[in-house]
Amino acid sequence: GEYILVYEGGVPTGNDGRYCLVAGRPYMEDVIELARHAKAIIAVGTCACWGGIQAAKPNPTQSVAVDALVDKPIIKIPGCPPIPEVITGVLLHVALFGLPPLDDQGRPKQFYGNRIHDTCYRRPFFNAGQFVEKPDDDAAKKGWCLYKIGCRGPTTYASCGNLRWYGGISYPIQSGAPCLGCAEKNFWDNGPFTERLSNVPGMGIEATADKIGKIVL
Repeated sequence: GEYILVYEGGVPTGNDGRYCLVAGRPYMEDVIELARHAKAIIAVGTCACWGGIQAAKPNPTQSVAVDALVDKPIIKIPGCPPIPEVITGVLLHVALFGLPPLDDQGRPKQFYGNRIHDTCYRRPFFNAGQFVEKPDDDAAKKGWCLYKIGCRGPTTYASCGNLRWYGGISYPIQSGAPCLGCAEKNFWDNGPFTERLSNVPGMGIEATADKIGKIVL
Protein backbone atom coordinates (compact mmCIF):
# COMPACT_ATOMS: atom_id res chain seq x y z
CA GLY A 1 0.00 0.00 0.00
CA GLU A 2 2.98 2.35 -0.14
CA TYR A 3 4.29 1.98 -3.68
CA ILE A 4 3.71 4.45 -6.51
CA LEU A 5 2.64 3.04 -9.88
CA VAL A 6 4.17 4.99 -12.76
CA TYR A 7 1.97 4.30 -15.75
CA GLU A 8 2.31 5.14 -19.46
CA GLY A 9 -0.05 4.54 -22.38
CA GLY A 10 -3.78 4.42 -23.03
CA VAL A 11 -5.78 1.33 -22.06
CA PRO A 12 -7.80 -0.34 -24.85
CA THR A 13 -11.00 -1.71 -23.33
CA GLY A 14 -12.95 -2.63 -26.47
CA ASN A 15 -13.79 -6.25 -27.23
CA ASP A 16 -13.16 -7.08 -23.56
CA GLY A 17 -9.65 -5.68 -23.80
CA ARG A 18 -8.53 -8.04 -26.55
CA TYR A 19 -7.01 -5.26 -28.67
CA CYS A 20 -3.94 -5.52 -26.44
CA LEU A 21 -2.92 -8.88 -25.00
CA VAL A 22 0.12 -9.64 -22.85
CA ALA A 23 0.90 -13.36 -22.58
CA GLY A 24 -2.64 -14.04 -23.77
CA ARG A 25 -4.21 -11.85 -21.10
CA PRO A 26 -6.00 -8.52 -21.72
CA TYR A 27 -3.66 -5.68 -20.80
CA MET A 28 -6.44 -3.88 -18.94
CA GLU A 29 -6.50 -6.72 -16.40
CA ASP A 30 -2.79 -6.23 -15.71
CA VAL A 31 -3.34 -2.51 -15.17
CA ILE A 32 -6.09 -3.13 -12.64
CA GLU A 33 -3.99 -5.70 -10.79
CA LEU A 34 -0.86 -3.53 -10.68
CA ALA A 35 -2.82 -0.57 -9.36
CA ARG A 36 -4.85 -2.46 -6.77
CA HIS A 37 -2.54 -1.79 -3.80
CA ALA A 38 -0.77 1.34 -5.06
CA LYS A 39 -0.69 4.42 -2.87
CA ALA A 40 -1.08 6.60 -5.97
CA ILE A 41 -0.57 6.56 -9.73
CA ILE A 42 1.62 8.84 -11.81
CA ALA A 43 0.17 8.91 -15.33
CA VAL A 44 3.00 9.80 -17.71
CA GLY A 45 1.99 11.17 -21.12
CA THR A 46 -1.27 12.28 -22.68
CA CYS A 47 -2.24 8.69 -23.51
CA ALA A 48 -2.16 7.67 -19.85
CA CYS A 49 -3.89 10.91 -18.83
CA TRP A 50 -6.69 11.01 -21.41
CA GLY A 51 -6.58 7.95 -23.64
CA GLY A 52 -4.25 9.25 -26.31
CA ILE A 53 -4.59 9.69 -30.06
CA GLN A 54 -5.97 6.16 -30.32
CA ALA A 55 -8.93 7.49 -28.31
CA ALA A 56 -9.69 10.06 -31.04
CA LYS A 57 -13.13 9.81 -32.61
CA PRO A 58 -14.47 7.23 -33.30
CA ASN A 59 -12.10 5.46 -30.85
CA PRO A 60 -12.49 1.96 -32.34
CA THR A 61 -10.51 0.25 -29.56
CA GLN A 62 -12.36 2.18 -26.82
CA SER A 63 -9.09 3.37 -25.34
CA VAL A 64 -9.36 5.16 -22.01
CA ALA A 65 -7.15 6.89 -19.46
CA VAL A 66 -5.83 4.85 -16.57
CA ASP A 67 -8.09 6.61 -14.05
CA ALA A 68 -11.12 5.30 -15.93
CA LEU A 69 -10.22 1.80 -14.71
CA VAL A 70 -8.81 2.35 -11.24
CA ASP A 71 -9.92 4.53 -8.34
CA LYS A 72 -6.67 5.83 -6.88
CA PRO A 73 -5.09 9.23 -6.27
CA ILE A 74 -3.55 10.17 -9.61
CA ILE A 75 -0.95 12.69 -10.72
CA LYS A 76 -1.26 13.47 -14.42
CA ILE A 77 1.82 14.51 -16.40
CA PRO A 78 0.38 15.12 -19.88
CA GLY A 79 2.36 15.82 -23.01
CA CYS A 80 3.04 13.89 -26.18
CA PRO A 81 5.62 13.24 -24.86
CA PRO A 82 5.93 15.07 -21.53
CA ILE A 83 9.08 17.03 -20.72
CA PRO A 84 11.68 14.78 -19.01
CA GLU A 85 12.49 17.38 -16.35
CA VAL A 86 8.81 17.55 -15.44
CA ILE A 87 8.65 13.78 -14.94
CA THR A 88 11.80 13.88 -12.83
CA GLY A 89 10.56 16.84 -10.80
CA VAL A 90 7.27 15.12 -9.98
CA LEU A 91 9.01 11.87 -8.99
CA LEU A 92 11.38 13.75 -6.70
CA HIS A 93 8.54 15.70 -5.11
CA VAL A 94 6.64 12.49 -4.38
CA ALA A 95 9.75 10.83 -2.95
CA LEU A 96 10.71 13.79 -0.73
CA PHE A 97 7.42 15.48 0.19
CA GLY A 98 4.50 13.30 -0.95
CA LEU A 99 1.87 14.12 -3.54
CA PRO A 100 2.26 17.62 -5.05
CA PRO A 101 -0.50 20.26 -5.24
CA LEU A 102 -2.69 19.51 -8.27
CA ASP A 103 -5.05 21.54 -10.45
CA ASP A 104 -8.65 20.55 -11.17
CA GLN A 105 -7.48 18.12 -13.86
CA GLY A 106 -4.98 16.35 -11.64
CA ARG A 107 -1.85 18.04 -13.04
CA PRO A 108 0.97 19.35 -10.83
CA LYS A 109 0.48 23.10 -10.46
CA GLN A 110 4.23 23.62 -10.38
CA PHE A 111 4.58 22.56 -14.01
CA TYR A 112 1.06 23.14 -15.41
CA GLY A 113 0.14 26.39 -13.69
CA ASN A 114 0.81 28.66 -16.69
CA ARG A 115 -0.20 28.60 -20.30
CA ILE A 116 2.53 28.25 -22.90
CA HIS A 117 1.19 31.59 -24.14
CA ASP A 118 2.18 33.21 -20.83
CA THR A 119 5.85 32.26 -21.13
CA CYS A 120 6.20 32.42 -24.92
CA TYR A 121 8.92 34.71 -26.23
CA ARG A 122 6.61 35.52 -29.18
CA ARG A 123 3.95 36.97 -26.85
CA PRO A 124 4.90 40.60 -27.57
CA PHE A 125 4.07 40.00 -31.26
CA PHE A 126 0.64 38.64 -30.26
CA ASN A 127 0.00 41.73 -28.15
CA ALA A 128 1.10 43.95 -31.04
CA GLY A 129 -1.11 42.14 -33.55
CA GLN A 130 1.85 40.89 -35.60
CA PHE A 131 1.02 37.40 -36.87
CA VAL A 132 2.37 34.79 -39.24
CA GLU A 133 -0.20 34.20 -42.02
CA LYS A 134 1.61 31.32 -43.75
CA PRO A 135 4.41 29.05 -42.46
CA ASP A 136 6.87 30.41 -45.03
CA ASP A 137 5.97 34.11 -45.22
CA ASP A 138 8.16 37.04 -44.19
CA ALA A 139 6.44 37.26 -40.79
CA ALA A 140 7.45 33.66 -40.09
CA LYS A 141 11.06 34.51 -40.93
CA LYS A 142 10.87 37.46 -38.53
CA GLY A 143 9.63 35.22 -35.72
CA TRP A 144 6.17 36.77 -35.32
CA CYS A 145 3.28 35.10 -33.44
CA LEU A 146 2.00 31.76 -34.79
CA TYR A 147 -1.55 32.14 -33.45
CA LYS A 148 -3.20 32.58 -36.85
CA ILE A 149 -1.75 29.35 -38.23
CA GLY A 150 -3.13 27.27 -35.41
CA CYS A 151 -0.94 27.75 -32.34
CA ARG A 152 -2.65 26.32 -29.23
CA GLY A 153 -0.30 28.10 -26.84
CA PRO A 154 -3.10 30.40 -25.56
CA THR A 155 -5.11 27.40 -24.30
CA THR A 156 -2.39 24.92 -23.34
CA TYR A 157 -1.01 24.62 -19.83
CA ALA A 158 2.55 23.25 -19.81
CA SER A 159 6.18 24.20 -19.16
CA CYS A 160 7.40 24.14 -22.77
CA GLY A 161 7.92 27.90 -22.85
CA ASN A 162 10.23 28.06 -19.84
CA LEU A 163 11.83 24.58 -19.47
CA ARG A 164 11.91 23.84 -23.20
CA TRP A 165 13.50 20.62 -24.52
CA TYR A 166 16.93 18.99 -24.75
CA GLY A 167 18.30 20.82 -21.74
CA GLY A 168 16.52 24.06 -22.60
CA ILE A 169 17.73 24.31 -26.21
CA SER A 170 14.38 24.77 -27.96
CA TYR A 171 10.70 23.84 -28.18
CA PRO A 172 8.17 23.58 -31.06
CA ILE A 173 7.24 27.28 -31.17
CA GLN A 174 10.91 28.28 -31.17
CA SER A 175 11.50 25.96 -34.14
CA GLY A 176 8.71 27.70 -36.07
CA ALA A 177 5.94 25.13 -35.49
CA PRO A 178 2.63 26.10 -33.85
CA CYS A 179 1.87 24.42 -30.53
CA LEU A 180 -0.53 21.49 -31.06
CA GLY A 181 -1.74 21.60 -27.47
CA CYS A 182 -0.56 18.05 -26.87
CA ALA A 183 -0.68 18.49 -23.08
CA GLU A 184 -4.40 19.31 -23.14
CA LYS A 185 -7.31 16.91 -22.81
CA ASN A 186 -8.53 15.44 -26.12
CA PHE A 187 -6.24 17.71 -28.14
CA TRP A 188 -6.58 15.35 -31.11
CA ASP A 189 -10.28 16.21 -31.48
CA ASN A 190 -10.01 19.97 -30.87
CA GLY A 191 -10.21 21.04 -34.50
CA PRO A 192 -7.66 21.27 -37.36
CA PHE A 193 -4.16 22.01 -36.10
CA THR A 194 -3.55 24.58 -38.86
CA GLU A 195 -6.58 26.77 -38.11
CA ARG A 196 -6.58 29.52 -35.50
CA LEU A 197 -8.66 29.32 -32.36
CA SER A 198 -11.47 31.85 -32.50
CA ASN A 199 -11.85 32.57 -28.81
CA VAL A 200 -8.70 32.91 -26.70
CA PRO A 201 -7.70 35.37 -23.98
CA GLY A 202 -5.85 38.38 -25.30
CA MET A 203 -4.92 41.73 -23.73
CA GLY A 204 -6.86 41.63 -20.48
CA ILE A 205 -8.38 38.55 -18.94
CA GLU A 206 -11.88 39.28 -20.25
CA ALA A 207 -10.79 40.12 -23.81
CA THR A 208 -10.44 37.77 -26.74
CA ALA A 209 -8.46 38.08 -29.92
CA ASP A 210 -11.65 38.64 -31.93
CA LYS A 211 -12.91 41.33 -29.55
CA ILE A 212 -9.56 43.12 -29.65
CA GLY A 213 -9.62 42.99 -33.44
CA LYS A 214 -13.05 44.65 -33.58
CA ILE A 215 -11.95 47.38 -31.17
CA VAL A 216 -8.83 48.09 -33.20
CA LEU A 217 -10.84 48.14 -36.41
